[in-house]
Amino acid sequence: MARVHARKATNLTIDMTLVGSAKELGVNISQAAEEGIRRAVSQARAERWKLENRAALNSSNDFVEEHGLPLEARRLF
Repeated sequence: MARVHARKATNLTIDMTLVGSAKELGVNISQAAEEGIRRAVSQARAERWKLENRAALNSSNDFVEEHGLPLEARRLF
């Protein structure tokens, strides 16, 4: 079942040609903007996570480079 989120009216400044093309093609501008913002937020969160966890990831990679995979002897492939 889809979740219903509260909405907030917002003013955006968007290229007139792009808006005209969207209307001509029947693109829902609000929905397209929301999807684009959602994607940008998701990418920004992923980048932030990578930055915040860089030391741990590097440490793990260094361990594997030095010692190999912990259960490598048990791999079937």
